Amino acid sequence: MSGKVNKSPVTQLNAGKEEQGPDQNAGRENREQYQRRYTRGTILRLGKYMLHYKWLLLAAIICTLGSNLFSLIGPKLTGLCIGAIELGEGAVDFRTVFLYAAWMAAFYVISALMAYGLQVLMLTISRKVVYRMRQDVFEKLMTLPVGYFDIHQTGDIISRISYDIDTVNASLSNDLVQLFTTVITVVGALVMMLTISPVLVLVFAVTVPMSVLITKYITGRTRPLFRLRSAKLGAMNGFVEEMITGQKTLKAYGREEYTQHRFNKKNKEAVDAYYRAEYYGSVVGPCVNFINNLSLSLISVFGALLYLAGHMRVGDISSFVLYSRKFSGPINEAANIFSELQSALAAAERVFRLIDEEPEPADMAGAEELSEVSGEVRADHVSFGYLPGKTIIHDLSFTAQPGKLIAIVGPTGAGKTTLINLLMRFYDPDSGRILVDGKEAGSLTRRSLRKAYAMVLQDTWLFYGSIYENLAYGKEGATREQVEAAARAAHIHSFIKRLPEGYDTVLTDEGTNISKGQKQLLTIARAMLLDAKMLILDEATSNVDTRTERQIQKAMLKLMEGKTCFVIAHRLSTIENADLILVVDNGEVVEQGTHRELMAAQGVYRRLYNAQFE
Repeated sequence: MSGKVNKSPVTQLNAGKEEQGPDQNAGRENREQYQRRYTRGTILRLGKYMLHYKWLLLAAIICTLGSNLFSLIGPKLTGLCIGAIELGEGAVDFRTVFLYAAWMAAFYVISALMAYGLQVLMLTISRKVVYRMRQDVFEKLMTLPVGYFDIHQTGDIISRISYDIDTVNASLSNDLVQLFTTVITVVGALVMMLTISPVLVLVFAVTVPMSVLITKYITGRTRPLFRLRSAKLGAMNGFVEEMITGQKTLKAYGREEYTQHRFNKKNKEAVDAYYRAEYYGSVVGPCVNFINNLSLSLISVFGALLYLAGHMRVGDISSFVLYSRKFSGPINEAANIFSELQSALAAAERVFRLIDEEPEPADMAGAEELSEVSGEVRADHVSFGYLPGKTIIHDLSFTAQPGKLIAIVGPTGAGKTTLINLLMRFYDPDSGRILVDGKEAGSLTRRSLRKAYAMVLQDTWLFYGSIYENLAYGKEGATREQVEAAARAAHIHSFIKRLPEGYDTVLTDEGTNISKGQKQLLTIARAMLLDAKMLILDEATSNVDTRTERQIQKAMLKLMEGKTCFVIAHRLSTIENADLILVVDNGEVVEQGTHRELMAAQGVYRRLYNAQFE
């Protein structure tokens, strides 16, 4: 058999919550090394996404260079304007002043236009990257095993595909532009200051290392806080999604105050995590700003001394001060957005962790397509457990002959639904084999095996769309006549025709505009429409009344001719005509036979049956 489908997500969950990263028993140094390595990997992967649009990125880089270089010419021209004033004589060369002022205006206009073009390009790139990233995440979700969704909250998954990717989007479209601008402006301003006064530049030999060290120290402490923030927001979203879905049950049991208390706790954890991350992240900006102001003070003092010594002119000092603001200003702004970058990296990590999840194992080499199905299913000494060391199915064996109705009964937790999961290969057995038409399930492609089954679960699932689209969901190209025939067989056709739009009536919010019983009938009709040779019904009639249930049973007996049917039933009266009844208890088939045979045996089945009719 192929690898166990459930092991990867379960192992990851047990390994210590995916947001925590390395083993919690590892030393702090190892954790920091792990975080740095994963952060570098995250940045590289974001870079690969952007390189898919390299020509747009190249245009954005050109706009960044042009905008900042034209902007950097301004302070030099300002100094030349001031230098055109002949101090001590009161003469001003207005022609030169106006010429330099005109050039300044022209360069600033060009700089502004290129900055606008840069913003448009970065918005376009970020939109394309986010589209591709969401597409990759959703495609990944389609390949993940059922076990992943069994142990991860829906709200947390939705949070990753919406909030986390939106956070990355905001960072790419805004913060990345700021970083590009910072690098070019700082380098350009430094070069210009060196041409004016290399001696005065030495002030930054003290202040810049101070800024770097403070920024590095604080961001090293805040990075885990942003990871925790994303995790707490995901947990809160998962809780909210769960409570909204179970709103009726919540109200029926009067648990509003208890649920509110639980939400308040999760909300406080999320808000506290958000506050701590933002609070400590915001410390960087003021600290760097203080150092930049200190550098400006030192430049003013030493510049004045150099002027008095005759080594600098007033115009040069003016240009140097303006360039020092352009040099230190972007550094301050970069420090301010560093917290946002940390948030974006933490969000990207969560997204990439999902993308990196182990998919459902690929079909084995040379796997066959299951075709011309007759419907014989055999379990041969099957054992299985969702978690290592906790076996649910113990040495299970049975044979289902083609075209027969197989009922699976037993107390709650006996392993009935787990058996269905194994038949559909949502999970693979730990030991033993399941064979379909004499072929081991592991040697068949999952797609062809699952298409051989039609399935109706106790929990109905309908999507937003018309009734016709929902019924034809599993059969591509189904005609209106075929859909209506299936609806008649399920005794739902007359109800559909009474709706305002008939089969074109749109179901909203998972079919909340129709009753639960009608939803169940629609899912049964959907299964009837398939050409599958095997049918699985997991308490499929639990939401319909007794009269409708009997009508469906009669229709299904006719439609199931030639199909192997597995029916999980709690109401034993519904499976009295089954060809074979499997009585499951503690993960084992303790009895099997027809209703008459099992009643005569006076075993577990007889006790279950009598308990329902006492």
